[in-house]
Amino acid sequence: MKKDFIAVLETAVQRLGVTEIPPIEVEVPPQENFGDLSTPVAMALARVLRKPPRHVAETIAGFIADEPIFDRVDVAGPGFINVAFAGEYLVSEFKKIAESGSAFLRSNIGQGRRVQVEFVSANPTGPLHLGHGRGGATGNALANLLTAAGYHVEREYYINDAGRQIRLLGQSVFARYQRLLGIEYGFPDEGYRGQYVEDIARDMIAEFDGTYVQKAFDEVADFFIDYSYKKILSSIRDDLRDFGISFDSWQSEREMFDCGEVGRAIEDLRAKGFIYEKEDATWFRASAFGDDKDRVIIKKDGEYTYFTSDIAYHRKKIEKNYDEIIDIWGADHHGYIPRIQAVIQALGYPKEKLKILLVQMVTLLRGGKPVQMSKRAGEFVTLREVMEEVGADTTKFIFLTRRPDSHLEFDLEVAKAQSAENPVFYVQYAHARITSIFSHAREKGIERDALAHADVRLLSHHDELRIMKKLLTYPMVFEGAVKTHEPHRITFYVQELSGMFHQYYNKCRIVTEERGPTLARLALCEGVRTVLRDGLEILGITAPERM
Repeated sequence: MKKDFIAVLETAVQRLGVTEIPPIEVEVPPQENFGDLSTPVAMALARVLRKPPRHVAETIAGFIADEPIFDRVDVAGPGFINVAFAGEYLVSEFKKIAESGSAFLRSNIGQGRRVQVEFVSANPTGPLHLGHGRGGATGNALANLLTAAGYHVEREYYINDAGRQIRLLGQSVFARYQRLLGIEYGFPDEGYRGQYVEDIARDMIAEFDGTYVQKAFDEVADFFIDYSYKKILSSIRDDLRDFGISFDSWQSEREMFDCGEVGRAIEDLRAKGFIYEKEDATWFRASAFGDDKDRVIIKKDGEYTYFTSDIAYHRKKIEKNYDEIIDIWGADHHGYIPRIQAVIQALGYPKEKLKILLVQMVTLLRGGKPVQMSKRAGEFVTLREVMEEVGADTTKFIFLTRRPDSHLEFDLEVAKAQSAENPVFYVQYAHARITSIFSHAREKGIERDALAHADVRLLSHHDELRIMKKLLTYPMVFEGAVKTHEPHRITFYVQELSGMFHQYYNKCRIVTEERGPTLARLALCEGVRTVLRDGLEILGITAPERM
């Protein structure tokens, strides 16, 4: 629909005497009664033609009003052109979905360009919480979306396995280990107090008994740190696997220190004049690239800041020659963006080379009442606990029902409901319901192969035309989601399509004694199933055959 609309508009614009046609934007109107598609092209042309936008819009509307593909052409507001397509046109376009299936739905936007998506990257100092899960669902869906659009996508998890927090984890487990073996030992003031710390200490006792009793922490620090964070990292891998997320690579921060990559990154920037010494510390000249101040990378005591390894990490990303680099961070890292952008520019690239998506935290509710979470106190609810209570599919889908940078409330009781109140159940049930319809059709002697002979011109019911229109807008939604890096657009779409289908199912009997209408309606059902399956695949959600 979009391509045909644009082609008609381009011809109309030429009739206005415009030789250089600006890019024509097309969108789905916010309300169904406005029409099927809309364009603000008249507003862009108004400056060129030196005429009021609405006058330009009315002129264009007059040029295209008699086009056979349109049932109605309207001008709205300051100069929007809204069109409603003719039923015959919709039917002819719908045939393309019926004939080519998913090939009609996706376009090769990426054309093989290489993109790295780094997401989750939770410190291995504790289990994954819901914020990590939301970032994981977002990153996974975005990677799926870009892959579907023809990009070559590499998924990476950055392991923060060096520095103060990892040492603090080792100290926390060491303290629990001593206490469990009857030794009075002071717990670190900022230590990790969750039950998982005691569980790791008990695992160590089961494996090594009292080997490390009454030793000084510094004597055994490396062992306790390695054992503890690797245990947690293994648990994180298991959680992500069961959440349906995998990575192509796991980049260790410690490895970059051991391989000298951190040192080389510092010397590289020093040679370019962006590293200097002041007050016995080493600084990065971030202010030269728009950050509000310069940043310390090596403290007076010789300890590296966490920013230092991030410099090396992003330098390594740059050296891999990706066409685009995407980092997905928690919203609490918003203030960190300018300094990383400064690094990208100091390395000789535009800051746009790196795209950073922020993901807001999640408020967990049970029956509308908040569930308190506190990582330090060990009272947080883990991603694993939520997955076990409501399922991985439901958890992911709910995470994707809002823009990632907007606040999300996750109600466990709603997530468990098998009703329209539960968004993923509503969508998955639509897919399963269609599968059930086809099973019923087979019992009546109608095989799926018979759809090749369906006369979709028989689809004239208002709800049938609505569904066809919705199906035909999917390629637009897909393209928009890809270009804006917003997979939640797919979530909104499959929810709306499922709602239309359930409404249609409740009004119209699909399989009847009349073979012609039955085949036509089954073809429509197959179109809905094809699009739902495609959308759910991108979101990382299963499309069940029965529920």
